[in-house]
Amino acid sequence: MISATPKEPVPESGQPQAIEGPAECETPSPVLLTSHEVMRGQKAVAITHNGALYRLQTTRQGKLILTK
Repeated sequence: MISATPKEPVPESGQPQAIEGPAECETPSPVLLTSHEVMRGQKAVAITHNGALYRLQTTRQGKLILTK
């Protein structure tokens, strides 16, 4: 026999409510930057990561490409 867990009522807004847990489980929100802020009006920028040089560039279609 399979026992079903009871479902919690959904608020009238129809949106589920966040479950609050212990504060030590919370991770800080990542910094949100726009591509405009990162690119600073350029078509390409250089980024160093762990001693390696990367190039972040925009395409003609407005997409981003990251190459090593």
